[in-house]
Amino acid sequence: MNQLYYMRKIILCMLAVFTTLQAAAQAQAPADNKNQRYFDINKNIDIFNSVLRELDMFYVDSVEVNNLVQNSIRNMLTRLDPYTEYYAEENMEDLQFMTTGEYAGIGAIISYNNGQVVINEPHEGLPADKAGLKAGDAILEIDGKDMRKSTVKEVSDKLKGTPGTSLELTIRRPGEKKDRTLKIVREKIEVDPITYSGVTDDKIGYLHFGSFTTRSADRVKKTVQDLKEKGATSLIMDLRGNGGGILDEAVDVVNLFVPKGEEIVSTKGKVKQWDRTYLTRNQPLDEIIPIVVLIDTGSASASEIVAGGLQDLDRAVIVGNRSFGKGLVQTPRDLPYGGNIKITTSKYYIPSGRCIQALDYSHRNPDGSVARVPDSLTNVFKTRNGREVRDGGGITPDITIPQPAGGTIAYYLMADNVIFDYVTEWTQQHKEIAPPHQFRLSESDYEAFKEFVKNRDFEYDQLSERSLQQLKSMMEFEGYMDVAKEEFAALEAKLHANLDRDLELFKEDITSMIESEIVQRFYYKKGVLLHQLSDDKVYDKAVEVLRNAEMYRSILRPLPAKVPPTAEIKEKPENQYSWESKKVERWNGGKMFLV
Repeated sequence: MNQLYYMRKIILCMLAVFTTLQAAAQAQAPADNKNQRYFDINKNIDIFNSVLRELDMFYVDSVEVNNLVQNSIRNMLTRLDPYTEYYAEENMEDLQFMTTGEYAGIGAIISYNNGQVVINEPHEGLPADKAGLKAGDAILEIDGKDMRKSTVKEVSDKLKGTPGTSLELTIRRPGEKKDRTLKIVREKIEVDPITYSGVTDDKIGYLHFGSFTTRSADRVKKTVQDLKEKGATSLIMDLRGNGGGILDEAVDVVNLFVPKGEEIVSTKGKVKQWDRTYLTRNQPLDEIIPIVVLIDTGSASASEIVAGGLQDLDRAVIVGNRSFGKGLVQTPRDLPYGGNIKITTSKYYIPSGRCIQALDYSHRNPDGSVARVPDSLTNVFKTRNGREVRDGGGITPDITIPQPAGGTIAYYLMADNVIFDYVTEWTQQHKEIAPPHQFRLSESDYEAFKEFVKNRDFEYDQLSERSLQQLKSMMEFEGYMDVAKEEFAALEAKLHANLDRDLELFKEDITSMIESEIVQRFYYKKGVLLHQLSDDKVYDKAVEVLRNAEMYRSILRPLPAKVPPTAEIKEKPENQYSWESKKVERWNGGKMFLV
């Protein structure tokens, strides 16, 4: 009996020891992996340092260490995603401008054109505009220093400076033989996130919101209040072309229209302590006013949080085209010697629980490219009212207005500054134009533009023609060229670049670009927006929806296929969308933002 008892005791002890050893081994495995990872990191840092040192000591030519290292860092980051970026100390102003929308300078966009740096666009009411600078003015000297062979960045650095300081700018205006010298006083420049706002005769308030920079939600709030005071009873929020910005600002914009305590977005990443749930913190400005949000492929990140949040909560009708699909959050991290790295640290999820990230950068194709998530692989989620929405691929509008595809010739006419140079000449002959919403380019002006293009010996690359040549090589390699020779020749003739044909074929797109460039010279960005709204199918559909209360209601609250019994409805929680009991993680580090 005693012998059996002791045998049982020994077996139990052995089982306990085995279990302990197994648990220790399992705990040791992650530790070993972690140690191996630290070893690999330190090993590669040592290798990089050694390579750099050997190059500096023995390479046949002198090595520019800063450029070499910074380019190496940037090349390394390109293997991750486009949003993880390194900023050296001298580029920190770019990061600051992205987050705040503020800088100190003359208030103009400059670009490189015809071998020189020129004023591309002076902003209305800012120093460059007040000094009389015009688009097309070539920058020759700044404070007596020759800038004729300088890069855009070198000129930009010279134009920026401490607010209140002055500079002397020598320019050459197209069509003039004598140079001009202007004195300009630098100012603190803050780009207004609201491009334009106004109220229609139908009492529809409209605002175009350009970027989610610091305090931009307050600017939106004030704009909406002003529109309501002017009689607006419904609202169009135009987020087309808005590439995003600070995440908190997006939450605060949604908060203007939904109650306090609603979950708008949550973030999840590798560092669990940084995961956060963002709730609305304030009492809303207006929970009832009908809203239509306009989006397009240029609407990204913070714009998608606003559009997606309002869609998931059935608070607004979304009109336009599918948004970009950026569901990633970046966090800035300080680096030694005044630098900074903006790292993608998490994905974000909007109220229905979906993440709208369109590209999976961790799984690339063999050629390094990244494909969009096919619609067939996306998942269905439900809005508050039970409408179906999908993840993985941006925000799909409730009403989609197809965008006609333009020709590549229009892109190259703009990229090669052909339209810019034509408009510069055109504005020298026209001192005023019709109001933005009425201005149209005449037929004679378009004919003059066609002659201008031909005199420039303009050439452009057609993707279809390039692809056709690749197809030809493949057909010859596989032996199909002889059997399809006539069909290929016919297709080649149709797709061959033909300037006269394409200037007529894509006349509508090209004319629209020319008109926008002309209007901008006389009425700035606000004028361009008004001009485009005068013939805008997306805007017209938004107006139609807001004019028709039944249409608006039916989109947000579609009739259910089967209405459940009243008793069943009463049994459900009164507010199934109350997240107040959820734990909200607070992170006191650097502010997260999206770009």
